[in-house]
Amino acid sequence: MANSMGCLVLLCLVSPLLFANAVRSHPWGGLFPQFYDHSCPKAKEIVQSIVAQAVAKETRMAASLVRLHFHDCFVKGCDASVLLDNSSSIVSEKGSNPNRNSLRGFEVVDQIKAALEAACPGTVSCADILAIAARDSTVLVGGPYWDVPLGRRDSLGASIQGSNNDIPAPNNTLPTIITKFKLQGLNVVDVVALSGGHTIGMSRCTSFRQRLYNQTGNGMADSTLDVSYAAQLRQGCPRSGGDNNLFPLDFVTPAKFDNFYYKNILAGKGLLSSDEVLLTKSAETAALVKAYAADVNLFFQHFAQSMVNMGNISPLTGSQGEIRKNCRRLNNDH
Repeated sequence: MANSMGCLVLLCLVSPLLFANAVRSHPWGGLFPQFYDHSCPKAKEIVQSIVAQAVAKETRMAASLVRLHFHDCFVKGCDASVLLDNSSSIVSEKGSNPNRNSLRGFEVVDQIKAALEAACPGTVSCADILAIAARDSTVLVGGPYWDVPLGRRDSLGASIQGSNNDIPAPNNTLPTIITKFKLQGLNVVDVVALSGGHTIGMSRCTSFRQRLYNQTGNGMADSTLDVSYAAQLRQGCPRSGGDNNLFPLDFVTPAKFDNFYYKNILAGKGLLSSDEVLLTKSAETAALVKAYAADVNLFFQHFAQSMVNMGNISPLTGSQGEIRKNCRRLNNDH
């Protein structure tokens, strides 16, 4: 087993480099980083500038924008369906269980879209805005840079059912989480690397309460949770009430993109059940948790690659979809 784990991590080290070359010669799904170089040369600069202002005003916005991209891509692909408001033809994904009272950053996207429409009308999709903003947010709080493949178009619909069913939940079992990733064409390395996005951002009490009071239905705390950390969490997350009280997903360096998320898991201080099971329920995921805790550069390399992989989930390209003028509504919805 140890040998195969070693090979797994070694393979992981090599594969992003091979993949990077493959992307240059064969853009996956017709997406490529230079997509707007002629049609809107300042596109990336405009996105970066507005994201930087938003993150300077509120550091938490970096995590919110990364999460917005994630919650978009896992439902119908990376097509900006998550940004659509309710209308006569749309039931918004914003009302789903994973998103309601929880997803943020829509106003920042509106601001970016308005600036891009002024610079190059009808050119840059809302789906691409989400992909670039997620990368810029990561870099601004100390995380890795990656070239974002571009050329996505925006969806003509939303799926609240998909949003309720397809996005991994904090209390899902590890096999369920892995299955939800596999359905999107993502593998176990992607599961563990993308979970590392929890090195920034906050979680609501309602997302981890069961770990503090009734993890297995016997009225007891989760035995994998550090006792003193659990006691600390209980002070702000009571048995009832306080659903929206916020806690850092990485309590050591909550505003910095680093590998403390994995170190916390090893110490029994992963906040969500979906964090802790990466260590306790699978030798394969546990080996990756340990590898990333030991080597921040390996984590950064894999996170960047997995973000590209996620950004390539079922994009609309060519004549599919549209380029929305307003990210919140379809062009023919007035």
